[in-house]
Amino acid sequence: MLSLIYYLFLVLLCTVLMILSAVALVLCWPFDKARRVVHELSRVAVRIFFAIPPFWRFRIEGLEQVDPKGRYVITLNHQAMTDIPALYFVPLNFRWVSKREVFKIPFFGQLLRLHGDICIDRGRAAEAMEQLLREGERWIGRGASVAIFPEGTRSKDGEIHRFKAGAFELARKAEVPILPVVLDGTERLINKNRSFRWRHTITVKVLKPVSVEEVMSTEPKEMAERVHDLMVEARKEIRN
Repeated sequence: MLSLIYYLFLVLLCTVLMILSAVALVLCWPFDKARRVVHELSRVAVRIFFAIPPFWRFRIEGLEQVDPKGRYVITLNHQAMTDIPALYFVPLNFRWVSKREVFKIPFFGQLLRLHGDICIDRGRAAEAMEQLLREGERWIGRGASVAIFPEGTRSKDGEIHRFKAGAFELARKAEVPILPVVLDGTERLINKNRSFRWRHTITVKVLKPVSVEEVMSTEPKEMAERVHDLMVEARKEIRN
């Protein structure tokens, strides 16, 4: 019952956020091409979402690694839908790369469009890569970062699986650093019966960015393997 009430609250929160985001987009568009105001509204909503349950805890590590004014390709492991709000604790303005199906989810899909996130069709790999590179470079040019799940899909066993090269191709094309972020605990916030686990801790660990020099001097597939190994090791450290 308590979970149902909280889901209804989230629908209300998303509705208010969608209205405010639409107003902010219209009013701020002439001087805010990177949609920073819309992004900050999402950050406020995320903090409200996580702040109300009294026994939800967040452990944030490595924020000193982040330049808030910097532009990155952010790579993070994918375990659950709650990965998405968890990243908003990192102080960056970013656009998500999401599959087309996510944009069809009521409320959530509309928010993604207002946010300016990049919609790709995973069933058409060549077109998806072209769109990722084109739109990703455009947003980076406007001063935003781009956040990608390089596994390409949600992990069913909680482990970090092989990375695809798209994120690393984008970093090389746009000539920006790669910022690896490791999440732990997001997959256990919601039980299999869709109820919330009311006493829980989520960890967000930001790793040292991979420099532009390293990005430009390393083939994307090799860089994908290197970043994958770094994130797997960091995940082990969190769990130990």
